[in-house]
Amino acid sequence: MQNKALNNLIETTPQLWKGRRVNHRQQTLSTGYARLDARLPGGGWPLGAVSEVIVRQPGLGELSLLSPVLSRIGEAGQWVVLVDPPWLPYPPALQARGIHLGRLLVVRSRNEQESLWACEQALASGRGGALMAWPERIPFSRLRRLQLAAQEHAKLAFLHRPERALEAPSPAALRLKLEPGGNRGTRVDLLKCRGSHPPDPAWIRFSEYANTPHHTSGHEPFAANAPRSLLAGRAPATPRAGSVHPRDAGTGDTGRGGRDGRAPRTDH
Repeated sequence: MQNKALNNLIETTPQLWKGRRVNHRQQTLSTGYARLDARLPGGGWPLGAVSEVIVRQPGLGELSLLSPVLSRIGEAGQWVVLVDPPWLPYPPALQARGIHLGRLLVVRSRNEQESLWACEQALASGRGGALMAWPERIPFSRLRRLQLAAQEHAKLAFLHRPERALEAPSPAALRLKLEPGGNRGTRVDLLKCRGSHPPDPAWIRFSEYANTPHHTSGHEPFAANAPRSLLAGRAPATPRAGSVHPRDAGTGDTGRGGRDGRAPRTDH
């Protein structure tokens, strides 16, 4: 009787899973890459969760990796928020990748505390959509707040982090690392994925623009009946992460154009 009750709880709660089998019940959105979807629990990016994209050096295909899902979000009328990108967004390149400029919002902050506050507010406002941010340093407690905010409002949150982030624990539902893979393309190592043990790496060869799947090895278009309800849905309620504006902490302005006073990069 007790085992039956436990099994019923696991089957009816997507957040729970049995360690000996992959949890396919969690809500996801396809990455647009068949090879990567096949390795992720649920077959795509976890919805209502933080995913960390870790790179040794910028320019290994981070934007191409996310372009398919960001394009799909724009098509559904949802917003994509970029907080402190290290480059100046180049509209023609983004549009060529299928990203809807009319649903793209770029936020520039003056310091790290303000940047993290902006991330939390972006996740807490409205329903659906996605956040992309580039925090250089972020404490575990703040990561946890972002995870709760993404879960409560059913949003996708992508944090681009440097390689040194691997030295610290993270509550993110998904952690993956991009490595140059030579002729095989970009190697995607799945370091952590909630609902499964980390699977084998995937190699993805990005095309010039990630929204042309028929020219890209391992790139699969979204299904025509991809559920819009996942993009605009609401996850089960969880304790709301508090909101404290960073100016209350007494931080000062470090200059325009970047959190450290340097002009932002223009490469993409």
